[in-house]
Amino acid sequence: MAEVSRVNDEKGRLGLLQVLGSVLSSFFGVQKNETRERDFKHGRARDFIIVGAILTVFFILAVFGVVQLVMRLAVPEQ
Repeated sequence: MAEVSRVNDEKGRLGLLQVLGSVLSSFFGVQKNETRERDFKHGRARDFIIVGAILTVFFILAVFGVVQLVMRLAVPEQ
């Protein structure tokens, strides 16, 4: 429990891994109440928005890549 509420530096900001973990858990829609409270208390919106946007782009590119792979395997070249 104390591990969840710890913050990285003297200013009380969240570290990159903490922000990344929070954004990933939000993608799946699951998060502990303690973590949510920590994010609102110590996190900066800018950090969450940037990490969320980057992960969204990676997700879209991954889906696009999988679709391209499946299409190449399903449709024979002529």
